[in-house]
Amino acid sequence: MVRNIHTRDLCSSLLEVGQLIDGLASEQDRLWPHESWPAMHFDRPLSVGAVGGHGPLRYTVESYKPGTSICFRFTAPDGFEGTHGFDVSEVRPGLVRLQHTLCMRLKRGACISWPFIYRWLHDALIEDALDRAEAAVTSSSVHRHSWSLWVRLLRRLARAKGGRTVA
Repeated sequence: MVRNIHTRDLCSSLLEVGQLIDGLASEQDRLWPHESWPAMHFDRPLSVGAVGGHGPLRYTVESYKPGTSICFRFTAPDGFEGTHGFDVSEVRPGLVRLQHTLCMRLKRGACISWPFIYRWLHDALIEDALDRAEAAVTSSSVHRHSWSLWVRLLRRLARAKGGRTVA
């Protein structure tokens, strides 16, 4: 079982951070790092049952509470069985936690592709998203996370094969 959690505490309001979730895959998306990673797209606006994904990762919206949480269920790649999503919660007045949680079981080839490829790209993408969230809702300077050598190599290999980055 894979359980992968990334959090960022933001000096902001629940409303402002919640709007980041609500803007996913829209023209006003301030959360997803689409300038560096495959964009998130859906067949309709965010709602339960919307079908989409990013790059080779496909999923459907399993649950959605505007301004609070969204949960996606994987449909591809083969062997990814589970969910991922964002949640917003108040730590204390003026401090809000944005969390991304991935929970899945790996089957077949995913037992190899997740630990050697997808995990590294996923972690870099989510940290980039949290950097974007911080930049969008705070006035403080944001420390941008840098990609590991392995992530840079995987991205270069994906481009060399004529594809886009997988995560």
